[in-house]
Amino acid sequence: MDCCKAVRDKQWIYPTLVLCMYGFFATMKPAEPFLTPYLVGPYKNFTIDQVTNQLFPIWTYSFLALLIPVFLFTDYFRYKPIIIAQGIALVINYILLLFADGIVAMRYLQFNNGLVSATEVAYYSYIYSIVDAEHYQKVTSYCRSITLIAYTVGSTMAQLLVSLADVSYFYLNAISLGSVTVALVISFFLPMPRQSIFFQSTAESSNETIKPNTSNDYLNPKKNIQESAENSVFPERKQLGIDETVRIKEKNDFLKAILQLWSDFKTCYSSRNLLLWSFWWAIATCGYYQTFNYVQVLWDHIVPSKNSSIFNGGVEALTTLTGAITSFGVGYVKLDWAIWGELVLGIFSGVSSAALFIMDYTDNIWVCYAGYMLFKASYMLLITITTFHIATNLCLERYALMFGINNCMALILQTILTIIVVDSRGLGLDIVTQFLIYGSYYALIAGLFLLRGVHTFIHNKLKKKRKNLEEDFTIFTLDPPTQQMCTNTKL
Repeated sequence: MDCCKAVRDKQWIYPTLVLCMYGFFATMKPAEPFLTPYLVGPYKNFTIDQVTNQLFPIWTYSFLALLIPVFLFTDYFRYKPIIIAQGIALVINYILLLFADGIVAMRYLQFNNGLVSATEVAYYSYIYSIVDAEHYQKVTSYCRSITLIAYTVGSTMAQLLVSLADVSYFYLNAISLGSVTVALVISFFLPMPRQSIFFQSTAESSNETIKPNTSNDYLNPKKNIQESAENSVFPERKQLGIDETVRIKEKNDFLKAILQLWSDFKTCYSSRNLLLWSFWWAIATCGYYQTFNYVQVLWDHIVPSKNSSIFNGGVEALTTLTGAITSFGVGYVKLDWAIWGELVLGIFSGVSSAALFIMDYTDNIWVCYAGYMLFKASYMLLITITTFHIATNLCLERYALMFGINNCMALILQTILTIIVVDSRGLGLDIVTQFLIYGSYYALIAGLFLLRGVHTFIHNKLKKKRKNLEEDFTIFTLDPPTQQMCTNTKL
């Protein structure tokens, strides 16, 4: 018995190791911090306006369009095929960056990049379907940490190669192609989960449950009872046959899962507390995505990459490391988040707003880099607090659902912002005006949550004071011996 338990306890190691290896090579892409300089440089020869107003918006639209279908298919097909699809999409991206020319090819690349982003849900959800719940915290920290390490390694490598070895951006893309190809190969070694999180019933389990009759069935009364129950659920079984019954059962299971998702959705967002934190998650993530997507364009505006050396890779490496340290530090902060949480969201959203305004108004690239580091560290801090606060109030299935919905809402808001502000078919504003809007956007978030936080703080203080007064009044109205006993207990 102890031997079986020991074997079961070690079963989480192999899938976690393989998934972490995949995550490292899929994220370790030295070309990423220098994408904008590569596109506007001699290799692709796009203008900065084409990159900003015609190419990058496609990623937003693609991500939004694919997120919900991918979220459902990821669970239904049990994760591994979606992770493999992500690996294939990454390989296609870098083949296009290396060998394809023209705006049509780059538009398809941006669409494909939306698919890569949408399939990240498979990477972060896969491990929960294959390891026991007792290992969730450990494997989650491994899988998330390895991507931060990989991004830091890739960005550092890129900066060193560009600054010290004078390696061209083309070869950074070649190295990235090699890295994502390794990730694709590794993805085939992932074990296939036996069941999904939401769609628990699979064709395999159906086949195990519904079996053809044999001459010895009367020897197994439990089996007879089970099949009688199945026949009562599927009265057409005898007429349709086993295969058709399995298909009907799978269809019913799918519909039941959708109804369960809808029920979980209503449960999650019926809590005013969770609704408020999810609201911050959605609107702040929208601003973060928008800033992250276009910050290289701002850097290129301040210091054109064609005319001088740039340090995008070093800044991204240091920023990611700072964000990781900040996120790690949240675990050691002792606060009553029910009282202080909204104030913290408001204060650090204000810090993010100030950082964006500094980035927008400065002509010094180093000041802009510092502002970006401050902005990203603030967001990483707050999203970690928000994720932790929501996760502690929900079971795994509902957390995964809320994660998908919150990100979907963020993308809807980002799409609206992109259509109005960035897209050439909308206002098509220049990058300086865009960042002025993003800074104002975060200032609005900060104002809303500071007001809400002050209200919550005062409300809790008054509630506590009223409770103490009620206790004192209760003690005052009791007889003297009981007063003395209650006073001693209170002390």
